[in-house]
Amino acid sequence: VTIRSDLDALAASGQIQRVRGGAVHRAAGASETDFEQAADERAAEKAAIGRAAAALVESGQTVMLGSGSTVAAVARALAAREDVHELTVVTNGLRVAAELERALPRFTVIVSGGTLRRRQHSLVNPLGTSLLDQLHAHNTIVDGEGITVEAGLTAANPAEAEIKRLMLDAGRQRVVVADGPRVGEVSLVHVCPTDGIDVIVTDGEADE
Repeated sequence: VTIRSDLDALAASGQIQRVRGGAVHRAAGASETDFEQAADERAAEKAAIGRAAAALVESGQTVMLGSGSTVAAVARALAAREDVHELTVVTNGLRVAAELERALPRFTVIVSGGTLRRRQHSLVNPLGTSLLDQLHAHNTIVDGEGITVEAGLTAANPAEAEIKRLMLDAGRQRVVVADGPRVGEVSLVHVCPTDGIDVIVTDGEADE
């Protein structure tokens, strides 16, 4: 009770941001890395994560892909898998869709629509959920800007978190891709608890 009161006082003074299961430092929670910068960081690890996540997908499935740089690595690896056919991919990421273009016509690529966010080249509300509300997928693959046992999956931006939450709800198998330093971090906005995730694909730098 005392700790909760202290957290409430710190939140009221603007020093922290309350999240499910605890709190994050307001400055850390507010940060978001541009797509291009994130794509350049730990590129080899993201490529390996992308190949591992792409291996979870089979021909004939419907897959929802988020918009982050690690998800773009998944899309790149999927497009390179010439053994996969008749795949339908739904994404809110313009860079992700561009990675998949070379797989046409083996793949059908559907872009969700909505309002463009510059930092992630992603489509969000207004009108970002109208198509996603109607769909179901065999696999949903989104990136994790933060993931811990206590806070679950978190995102740096509320609009992105809303889309990720809807995509995860629509998937039978829910996959989070996150390079090692993201594991153990808490970002600003709660997306889902850990029991809302079936598979985490990460690298050897992640804390066990």
